[in-house]
Amino acid sequence: MSSRKETYQVEGMSCAVCAQSVESILSALNGVTKASVNYASSSVFVEFNEDIVSESDFESSVNSIGYKIIIDKSENSFEVVEKKERKKLKTAKQKALFSILLAMPIFLIAMFFPKIPNANWIMLVLTIPAIGWFGRDFFIIAYKQAKNLSTNMDTLVALSTGTAFLFSSFNTFFPDFLISKGIHPHVYFEAAVVIIALILLGRYLEEKAKSKTSDSIKKLMGLQVKTAQVFRNNIEIVIPIDEVVLGDIIIIRPGEKIPVDGKIIEGHSSIDESMITGEPIPVNKIENDYVIGATVNKTGSFKMKAEKIGKNTMLSQIIELVQAAQGSKAPAQKLADKIASIFVPVVISIAIFSALIWFFFGPDPKITYSFVTLVTVLIIACPCALGLATPTALMVGIGKGAENGILIKNAEALENAQKIDIVVVDKTGTITKGQPEVNEIVWLQSDVKKDQILEDILAIEKKSEHPLASSIVKHLNYLSNSSLNVVMFNSQTGMGVSATIYDNDYLIGNYQLLKENNINIESEHQYFNQYGNTAQTQIFVAKNKILVTLITITDKIKDSSVQAIRDLHKMNLKVHMLTGDNVGTAREIAAQTGIDHFRSEVLPHEKLDYIKHLQAIGKKVAMVGDGINDSPALSQADLGIAMGHGTDIAIESADITLVKGDLGKIATSIKLSKETVKTIKQNLFWAFIYNIIAIPIAAGILYPINGFMLSPMIAGGAMAFSSISVVLNSLRLKTKF
Repeated sequence: MSSRKETYQVEGMSCAVCAQSVESILSALNGVTKASVNYASSSVFVEFNEDIVSESDFESSVNSIGYKIIIDKSENSFEVVEKKERKKLKTAKQKALFSILLAMPIFLIAMFFPKIPNANWIMLVLTIPAIGWFGRDFFIIAYKQAKNLSTNMDTLVALSTGTAFLFSSFNTFFPDFLISKGIHPHVYFEAAVVIIALILLGRYLEEKAKSKTSDSIKKLMGLQVKTAQVFRNNIEIVIPIDEVVLGDIIIIRPGEKIPVDGKIIEGHSSIDESMITGEPIPVNKIENDYVIGATVNKTGSFKMKAEKIGKNTMLSQIIELVQAAQGSKAPAQKLADKIASIFVPVVISIAIFSALIWFFFGPDPKITYSFVTLVTVLIIACPCALGLATPTALMVGIGKGAENGILIKNAEALENAQKIDIVVVDKTGTITKGQPEVNEIVWLQSDVKKDQILEDILAIEKKSEHPLASSIVKHLNYLSNSSLNVVMFNSQTGMGVSATIYDNDYLIGNYQLLKENNINIESEHQYFNQYGNTAQTQIFVAKNKILVTLITITDKIKDSSVQAIRDLHKMNLKVHMLTGDNVGTAREIAAQTGIDHFRSEVLPHEKLDYIKHLQAIGKKVAMVGDGINDSPALSQADLGIAMGHGTDIAIESADITLVKGDLGKIATSIKLSKETVKTIKQNLFWAFIYNIIAIPIAAGILYPINGFMLSPMIAGGAMAFSSISVVLNSLRLKTKF
């Protein structure tokens, strides 16, 4: 089964109902696992089985309902999308400007000079280009929707302005028809044109504001490097970034952007990684250090080897993750989507019902009141605000997170973060630097060949991927043991390793490993107690069931950890620490960082059980970790937070990834979540309350009380403002982080 995830641009969507239509038709295709439309970014995220369904199926399905999905990857590139957006904004501006210029004389004639000769004919002539040319898209899309037995926002605009235009045209051509019935033949050209002008102006302002909600993703896409200078056949050449292959040697000079991810093989420099991590201080890099594509080389020159290219670079993965997250839907959006799906038919029904009430029971002239009510109800209703309420806030919130080195997997994670009660943190690589160093080797037996044992330890630990093993390898690397044959190597997660070299059985690990293998360390208690009550990790080495040496390892606390935990406490969050290390080390680290709750000598499955226990007593739990052994707990937690320097499996299991691995970003993540959710609630409240209040007023509910009838022109302005206000409210998030 070949599963694939892609994000495509969609053209022609004008409201939340359009987004629902596109989402529904794609979701209905056999082979599509998930389709999620983001109206705010005019994009759709699709997860599908390419053995069953193809991109051409998406194209034909979406085209059949009047929209266009952009399948061609070249058309989805940053430059092309940016160019299209600029063109779209320019066109929207021109349409709004010219429609306003045409609306002004019509409005002036209708309001102040209705008695001038041929007033109706002048207004008719000016209305035709305003509606027929600048407002033509409303009618074209409404017609395509009708062909598919569907409706959207354009249906409401086309029905209201079209009805006003036809009614007014009839009264202009045949005024005697209504006069013969004792009714003055009113015309509503000004209403039709001003409504079109206001909505076009509203859409222009909305598009302009919406484009700002995606500033963060544009910044990330704009970081991508276009070319690279590589060595090929001993010649330095400049090639397009797409032609770089794994293993290419790339030359980086001062001030240049690094084109792809890789390792320095010659030279050194300081690198500005702020665009990826959000940290402003350049990082010193030497030979064998890893560098990230799109970061900026500040001082030195160096050569690097390309290790990740194309979609596999960190920047590409961040862009993909942010796009998918911005396209995801928060639980709060589900109600809005349900309402949007039935919104237009309900509004049309209310408009017709209101018009009939006025026609049969209203005062004279009944036909005029009936007509005004019909047009006003159709035009004031706004599903757009409902559709924009959640995605605009999410785009800004998730985008600002990415700018600050916080990668949020989806909308649900953002919504869950603000509910957290307890933050559970792993010790190694989370609170500490995750760069342990051997402090001391203590020999517990005098009659042993120390050099031989150290060589054996080096050979065994080279086979392990654990950070503690790496520190031992680094410390013993001066030894030569390339000929040693390690057999029966077995890694016991959370405890250590066992292996055999030339019939000598070794156990290298923690106290738990010794207990499991019935090796008593009580006779060496003075050593155990001496090191067990400090912030040092103990690695015991047993050869043929005899404890021969104790290796003490220190992993320093990160500079940011103490302040980070203090910040979490200020937010009334409890912090618990879990570690596989001994109780002395755990107690010391907890004391230094201000952590009240900790558990030591915890195995991976016990971390999972600990999370489950907290959840069982009603707590909302965030788990922070960076290793493979943390992934089950990360998946179980209400919110999984992975350190960006951690393993791929830990990051995959997490809801939020901290690119720099800075614990301080947890508080920022939770604050961002709270502000974003607050903004979503404000947006949804405004969208609902606007329609709940506006539609009855448009239907004339105030007329029996105070004689007030809402003008269709004011209705058009109110509708346009409702959408703009939601987007502007979302943009306020940008100023808070």
